[in-house]
Amino acid sequence: MRIKKLDIFVLKSFGFMFVGTFFICLFIFIMQFLWLYVDDMVGKGLSIDVLAKFFYYASLTLVPKALPLAVLLAALITFGNFGERVELTAMKAAGVPLIRVMRPLIGFSLVLSLISFYFQNITIPQANLKLQTLLISMKQKSPELEIPEGAFYDGIEDYNLYVKKKDSNTGMLYGVVIYNMTNGFENATILKADSGRLETTADKQHLKMILYHGEQFENLKDGQINSKNIPYRREQFGEKTMLIEFSNDFDLMDGSFLSNNAMNKNMVRLSRDIDSLSAAQDSIGRVYYNQLKTSSLASYKLSKNDTTRLKQHVEEEKVTRINIDSLFYSSTRDQRKEWLKSEESRINGLKNETTLKSKTVFNADRNIRIHQIEWFYKITMSLSCLVFFLIGAPLGAIIRKGGLGMPVIASVFTFIVYYILESSGTKLAKAGEIPVWWGSWMSISVLAPLGVFLTYQANRDSGVFNADIYKNAFRWLFGLRSKRHLAMKEVIIDEPDYPAIQEQLTALTVACKEYNRTQLRGFFPHYIRIFSAESNRDSALLSLNTLLNSIVEQLANSRRHEILRALNSYPVLSVGTHAAPLPRKWMNMTVGIVLPLGVFFYARACFFRYRLKGDLKLIVKTNKEIQDIIYEKRL
Repeated sequence: MRIKKLDIFVLKSFGFMFVGTFFICLFIFIMQFLWLYVDDMVGKGLSIDVLAKFFYYASLTLVPKALPLAVLLAALITFGNFGERVELTAMKAAGVPLIRVMRPLIGFSLVLSLISFYFQNITIPQANLKLQTLLISMKQKSPELEIPEGAFYDGIEDYNLYVKKKDSNTGMLYGVVIYNMTNGFENATILKADSGRLETTADKQHLKMILYHGEQFENLKDGQINSKNIPYRREQFGEKTMLIEFSNDFDLMDGSFLSNNAMNKNMVRLSRDIDSLSAAQDSIGRVYYNQLKTSSLASYKLSKNDTTRLKQHVEEEKVTRINIDSLFYSSTRDQRKEWLKSEESRINGLKNETTLKSKTVFNADRNIRIHQIEWFYKITMSLSCLVFFLIGAPLGAIIRKGGLGMPVIASVFTFIVYYILESSGTKLAKAGEIPVWWGSWMSISVLAPLGVFLTYQANRDSGVFNADIYKNAFRWLFGLRSKRHLAMKEVIIDEPDYPAIQEQLTALTVACKEYNRTQLRGFFPHYIRIFSAESNRDSALLSLNTLLNSIVEQLANSRRHEILRALNSYPVLSVGTHAAPLPRKWMNMTVGIVLPLGVFFYARACFFRYRLKGDLKLIVKTNKEIQDIIYEKRL
């Protein structure tokens, strides 16, 4: 357990990178958070200390979100640099496995997880409460008075101001129009003045408007006057002073009512409140159940006349069992309408009552689920630091690209996947669509196995991220092949034995015709024979392909351009693609039983058989062309 030089080197390389990426990520999150509330801050004239509190509390609440992304990005860059500078290869050559290199950083990630948990459980509930209180106070603050030129300004409640021109040096306003709507829109008072000045009183609770050379129009209509001729009052003045109530001070409101928000509680209080809310919900549920039992749809109170009539019917007919339908249809039409109307009204009332109670129960259950989600969130967000390191470190060792290019792309993609899983799981859990524990742990349960898998593959130097492996698999699946590109050699030691090659070309032509006649009869092969074959090995085609490659290898030493051009016409045969698709019988049978895969590989075999027929014809044609060249040139 001693700290060695390798551990110090890895910790220093990761530590410097982590500090830089953390502040970058925190800055990005703060800018994104600021963008959401910029409308509530601009034009309010907020002081520096208020803005400083806002950024301080916002930074504290965003620290747990910035930590996982910073760990992921720093791990990707650090191990990418190790791989790019061949330092990781040197460590492995010295017998140090990747998991040993990651060991000190795993401990560092565990410490970060504990720090994140502390922020989640202790710091964030208090900081979030103060931040929400500050945001609400900022929203309720009156905007800073900044009247524009040539446009109406409605920043003062119940007033509309219009200024044609302003003098910024003297503070004078010219062409002033004021609409005073404190008594309602219909009873608005209109003031028009040539010039004026706007000041704030000493207590900053009122605006003092001094107007010069203007007129005032006031509507004298009363609520009791209904005449079309509405009286009004017109007043001319040389100087007039108005006081407008306008408070521009920032007052921090009492945010105690926000303490019931689940985000503003620690885990101890969340557990206690979940028990209290569950007990209260059980009590409400029992009360609603008893109420629904007593208000059954079958209960109906008959009127006095209906009761008397029912007794007479029982006495006259001497029945012990009453048929309600017969009693209903034996009544008069008006009486039936009255019964139906009364019953419809009663059912609608019961329906509305049930709907209201169901909404109440759903909201209470949703509040409980929100508390449970917040309890789990404090744990999952803390563990995400370790999970993101287990993804970033092996991924950087596999990619082996440092800098800010590929690591940034990989980290952003990983964080987007995490965010989608986390937000989707939380949303479904709040709605009650899935269990709360599954919605809260969805992101961790998906990314944690991925991190373990990447660590295992990187530690074994697996080629899981080798592009050539997937490229070759794709080429095999769809039968893609390359063309021959033979060029004349600069140094040729042994010339081809053309007489012997003539005989080999003749043998190859005979073999191609014989294979085409015996093995490729018919376009559609037998489905059962394909998927019941022992393997995809075709010995006849393999020997034919071996002979073809031998001829090509011998003629590649020729000095004749005509022969080299003819050799490039030979196709590259795909051996085993026209028969069984896989090398084992049980694999072929499994693929054949699974109908979609079987249909695909059967169509693939049909296509390859058709292509193989064309290849054999092309080989025969090319053989004849090369033989003619050898004969004409007397080689």
